[in-house]
Amino acid sequence: MGLSVAKILSGKGANVVIVARNVGKLEGALSEIKASAASATQNFHYISADLTDASEASRIVTDVVAWNRGVAPDVVWCMAGSSEPQLFLDAPSKVLRNQMDINYWASAEMAQAILKEWLAPGEARSDKQRHFIFTATTLAFYPIVGYSAYSPCKAAMRSLSDTLSQEILLYSDSVKVHTVFPGSIDTPGFAHENIGKPGITKILEEPDPLQSPDAVATAAISGLESGEYLITTNLLGSIMRASAWGSSVRNNWVIDNILVCIVALVSYFISADMNGKVRKYGKTNGHPSTFKA
Repeated sequence: MGLSVAKILSGKGANVVIVARNVGKLEGALSEIKASAASATQNFHYISADLTDASEASRIVTDVVAWNRGVAPDVVWCMAGSSEPQLFLDAPSKVLRNQMDINYWASAEMAQAILKEWLAPGEARSDKQRHFIFTATTLAFYPIVGYSAYSPCKAAMRSLSDTLSQEILLYSDSVKVHTVFPGSIDTPGFAHENIGKPGITKILEEPDPLQSPDAVATAAISGLESGEYLITTNLLGSIMRASAWGSSVRNNWVIDNILVCIVALVSYFISADMNGKVRKYGKTNGHPSTFKA
């Protein structure tokens, strides 16, 4: 998804900086991003960093500002993440903690680092539009069996997004926070997840359409360009979002609340169906300790 987003934004004329651990992959990705550029005047850069290291977010921001001749970037989009699907009782404590590090803390620390730059005295009341974007998952709206190490991280991210969207009003009306909620994306990472994924998780995921990285990136950018706050990338994601709006700012007050009312009427039947599948799987396959992927 990150590469697809970078290529699309490059094609729209953006200067792009990408961040990952593997230098070889960064160099290959940067070549593709440059090839998508709208003009020869655009600038591109990569930074090798391990985002699970708490000190790296500040270093990355400092590096980008220096590369950009002392000017902070206008958009920061966090997309680093990974999932290790398994039943909660089988998950080692190390996995639970590592999932929180990459899926929550890496983005939270980057948000703090760049917001300190954007909202510093003398900068906060600038009229320049700036956008910070989290990438969560539709599982933050409706968690399912198998993602007990992953979904809570993204739910925490959604809560942080809601909190920051309000807190930023203390400083500025020109800095905006958004969160994108993709469903399943057709990537090598997703294919790797499926190798050891619990069978019941695969059953519950069947209705979720597998989208290409380009399709997800295009839908996400379209939502951002429309000024949306919580952005989904397909119809099922929008339905799941409607079941969990809570106090979050609506993208469209009328349309979103109509969908909330509709989903509220059918949510009982959806939950009954999902829970029924879990019970049936348990009765058919015996104690989960005997399950095979």
